[in-house]
Amino acid sequence: MPKTYTHTFNEPTFKGASHINTGLFINNQWVDPVEGGTLDVINPTTGKVITSVAAGSAKDVDIAVEAATKAYRTSWGLKLPGSERGRLMNKLADLMEKHSEEFVALEMLNVGKTYGPAKTFDVAQSIYTIRYYAGWADKIHGKTIETRDTKMAYTRHEPYGVVGCIVPWNFPLLMTVWKLGPALSTGNAVILKPSEMTPLSALRLADLFVEAGFPPGVFNIINGYGNKVGQAIAEHMKISKVAFTGSTLTGRKILKAASETNLKKVTLELGGKSPTIIFNDVDLEQALKWASAGIFINMGQSCVAASRIFVQEGIYDKFLQEFTKIAKTLTENTGSPFIPTTQHGPQISQIQFDRVMGFINSGKQEGAKVQIGGERHGTEGYFIKPTIFTDVTPQMSIMQDEIFGPVCSVVKFKTEEEVLSIANDVAYGLGANVFTENTAIAMRMAHALEAGSIWVNCAQQTEMNVPFGGFKQSGMGRELGQYALDSYTQVKAVHINLGQKL
Repeated sequence: MPKTYTHTFNEPTFKGASHINTGLFINNQWVDPVEGGTLDVINPTTGKVITSVAAGSAKDVDIAVEAATKAYRTSWGLKLPGSERGRLMNKLADLMEKHSEEFVALEMLNVGKTYGPAKTFDVAQSIYTIRYYAGWADKIHGKTIETRDTKMAYTRHEPYGVVGCIVPWNFPLLMTVWKLGPALSTGNAVILKPSEMTPLSALRLADLFVEAGFPPGVFNIINGYGNKVGQAIAEHMKISKVAFTGSTLTGRKILKAASETNLKKVTLELGGKSPTIIFNDVDLEQALKWASAGIFINMGQSCVAASRIFVQEGIYDKFLQEFTKIAKTLTENTGSPFIPTTQHGPQISQIQFDRVMGFINSGKQEGAKVQIGGERHGTEGYFIKPTIFTDVTPQMSIMQDEIFGPVCSVVKFKTEEEVLSIANDVAYGLGANVFTENTAIAMRMAHALEAGSIWVNCAQQTEMNVPFGGFKQSGMGRELGQYALDSYTQVKAVHINLGQKL
């Protein structure tokens, strides 16, 4: 029988207990893994173990797939009206809202998020996402197509059946519901693999599925490592679709596994190297605030983190001076997320800490200048000071590769043509930010930048009803909005003879 971990919070931001089942969640029950085994969940603020959770294997994926297949064929999918799916999803959202402060605290504990973003973005947007897709559940429909008077043709948008969802550690709850929302709305049953580093919010969410009244097998969780559970999901012959958010390297492996097995449908939301482009005519105060949020929010651990900041020469010096002050303020307010004044938290793990420090050292070795930061903060946990580089060149590693940390480069430019050439000269194309008061410049840049999302005079402002996804090596397919529904349904054409004779 799996253990339950209880974490008692006695913090200014939340006082209360959270009870987390640490097993695998299959068929609305908590179970032990077939082969046994656990994995430690680490608090990034301290570097110490929070608890251990069950570690699954391919055998557990097999069991979960059987449960999901049965649910899809008997109590979910096309066997349950969309209005009822929507009702259950709205009930889930109600329960998430009831426990919202607990979810905020779990994200702060497990990921190191600061209170404000965890509350107003991660958790609030997670609840809204479920509500948004609950509204779509009874609106999944095809078309009647005119052909001839002796024939009728129409289309049906049918679910795939069993889908696998593999989510990252940087936005554990939000990325889970970005996939659950459209998957459940369209009638699919789900096998979820949360990140082995941040499983707590997903495990807590599972109990709410039971409380909301979802049929057994509709939602299943298999904790574990990517090379075991993730690979088993990608290769499974009875999983018809996989949705993955994470690194481009892992995305390639999932695509390869899918192509070599049952050619399952794959959507990928992968890495990024987003630019922020700031023209002379901006409201400088606003541009500074948005540029800071564009790179330093979530400690730079965001796929659309804008780690390349291009500033037109007329305001470059003033921008750099003020931007350095912002980084200094963040450094002065770095610490435990549970301290109300904290503005900057830790990286997620020792591995990620070492990776980010490796990029910082690479920048130094390649000749870039550290304007501020560039070193560890404190002695406990995985804190890195917000870092700004100058005197960079386009081909440096810190200008080409995804860092996934609080590290950026500030670069001077003269013309639109110059900055476009450099901004587009990377392997990624997930997002880009443009700051200007000139509408013509804004639209020219938005159309010419090679990225799936362009934000004008703002940054990292995703909306639940607007599609999100990448160009180039930043992925394929789209999350969010009506577009995401297409990723979880397949179109069937039906032809009916009304009188044709042979």
